[in-house]
This record gives sequence, C-alpha cells and structure tokens, in this order.
Amino acid sequence: MGAFCSVIKFENLQELKRLCHWGPIIALGVIAICSTMAMIDSVLWYWPLHTTGGSVNFIMLINWTVMILYNYFNAMFVGPGFVPLGWKPENSQDSMYLQYCKVCQAYKAPRSHHCRKCNRCVMKMDHHCPWINNCCGYQNHASFTLFLLLAPLGCIHAAFIFVMTMYTQLYNRMKIILRNKTSIESWIEEKAKDRIQYYQLDEVFVFPYDMGSKWKNFTQVFTWSGVPEGDGLEWPVREDCHPYSLTIEQLKQKADKRVRSVRYKVTEDYSGSCCPLNKGIKTIFTIPCTEEPRIQLRKGEFILATRGLRYWLYGDKILDDSFAEGVSRIRGWFPRNCVEKCPCEAETDPAPEGEKKNR
Repeated sequence: MGAFCSVIKFENLQELKRLCHWGPIIALGVIAICSTMAMIDSVLWYWPLHTTGGSVNFIMLINWTVMILYNYFNAMFVGPGFVPLGWKPENSQDSMYLQYCKVCQAYKAPRSHHCRKCNRCVMKMDHHCPWINNCCGYQNHASFTLFLLLAPLGCIHAAFIFVMTMYTQLYNRMKIILRNKTSIESWIEEKAKDRIQYYQLDEVFVFPYDMGSKWKNFTQVFTWSGVPEGDGLEWPVREDCHPYSLTIEQLKQKADKRVRSVRYKVTEDYSGSCCPLNKGIKTIFTIPCTEEPRIQLRKGEFILATRGLRYWLYGDKILDDSFAEGVSRIRGWFPRNCVEKCPCEAETDPAPEGEKKNR
C-alpha cells in the first residue's frame, strides 16, 4: 500500500512528474488498451457475463489489471530508495573501504550506485528503467519483478479472449456462408420458425437460396476470379421455392411485428447515451452491440416495443403534434428500466418479439 498512500497523500509532488515521460505514457497506454478491449470482448462477444464462467473470466481480467497497475505504480512512486545525503558509516574507519560520491556529498553504501538520471545514489541499484521512469533497486525490486511477471500473464489471458472472439466470429461466418445465408437472413429464418410456432400454422419455411451443397454455397461467395457469382440483384433458388420466398416471409413478419408490438410508458428520462451511467451496472455491461441508434425519452411518453434484450428494448416512439413535420418515426434502443408496460396491455399482450432471446 506504500505506493497508494504516497500518491494519495502527495508526500512528494515531484514524483508525479514521472508520469510525464514517454516510458510511462506508452506502458500505461498499452495496459489501458489491452485491458479495455479484453473486457469489452469478454462482455459483448466471448463468454457471456451472466454465466458462471463468464463472471469468473471477467473478475480475472479485472484482477490482472488491478495487480499490474498496483505493482507498476508501486515500482514507480515508491522508488528504489536513495542513500541519505551526507551519509557516512557509523565507524569512521570503514570509510576507507567505500567510494565517495562528489555529487551527493556522501559515501556510497555497499551495493549502491550513483544514477545519472535520478542524480542520486541508489540503494542496491539494479538499473534505471525508462518504462517506470525510475530506478529499480532496494525498495521496489519486488514490485518491479512482479509487474514483469503479471503483465505477460495478463496479456496471455487477453490474447486468449481476442483469439476466441475472432474464432467465434469466423466460425459463425463460415457456418452461414456454407448455408448460403447472411446474418440477417439467418435471423429472418429464425423469426419465421417462431412465427409459425406461435400461431401454430400449417406452414414450413424453406430457405430459398440454399443450393443443397456446401461447396455450391461456398462458391457463391468465393470464386477464383475474386468476383462473386451473379449480378447481386437476381439469385438462383431451390427448385421447390419461389424466387421471392424470402421477401414474402419478410412482409409477413413485418405485419406480425405490428400486431405483436407492446405499448410501454416512459417512467424515467433517458438522454439517449450509449452508456447511461445512472441506469445501473447491468444496463451498462449489456448495451446492445450494434450501431442502431438510441432514442431520447421523456417521462410520460409512449413507446411501441417490437423486440428486446434482457435489459434493453427496441421500439418506435409514438409521436404526437409536438414533433416537427416531416418526422415520420423515431426508433431505437432504450433501457428497459426506464419504461413500464401499460396496465391495460399487461395481461393481454404477448412479450415483444425477440424478448425471450437473451444475449
């Protein structure tokens, strides 16, 4: 805790100047970028936070960062320890065995050396490290070594998160390519199954662009010439499918979405920020991973929610005469804890489409 107390109490304001150097700036920048990206990846992509493994993984990432920074600042601000100015051995006869430092006007204690950068004689000096902008010596030798040990271990953990994130994305991408789909089309197919099951219809939705062969589907995207197959406007379909099977299903889903939308009343103001700090930690750590907009809410307004996550909803604001002409619709994401379902629809209306699908 020596470093923490030294910084908080500002026992030596000169020590804070050590941060204004290329070494600490680069080192802290790398630590901040790696830690932040690893935490974001672990929350949004790999190992969901609501699972036990995801929680342990996230706590470990925070633990690495705290321990790395603690030992780094301990090594920087506590420092190596300097030989007191004017020091001389208790037994004056021992001075004949010691070197005399003209700069510090003192004898050099055993294992101490004068550092030109620090301009002081350093106790048990190992070297002057530019990354902490200080010497490594008697008092901070352990902290500096622990920093060198923990930093690679934290990087290995972060690298594991990055690799698994990219692998997961690559796996999902190849899976839909081999079925000749896109991410949106996969979502449309899933909603088609939900719609048929919800209304218990005598329908079977068949994805029209799956050629029945993984190789044929693969060559729809990857070709030797590098130019995708077709003209991008008309596509080959299965023999038992209509050329517009997918768009017909989309029209059905849009009509169904209007029927199944749920009316909510705004109970708390929301600024429309991506990270609403006043809406709870769970809301911040489960923000939708999308560039879709967030909408500003005011208490008393009404929203038609069409889909949702555990802590977020997506919907259209019900406009009134106070909005300017030409504004046809305002839609986007907003925190679930800012709204409440209208009492008249609480029992009769089904849940918003997609609400049952958690992150």
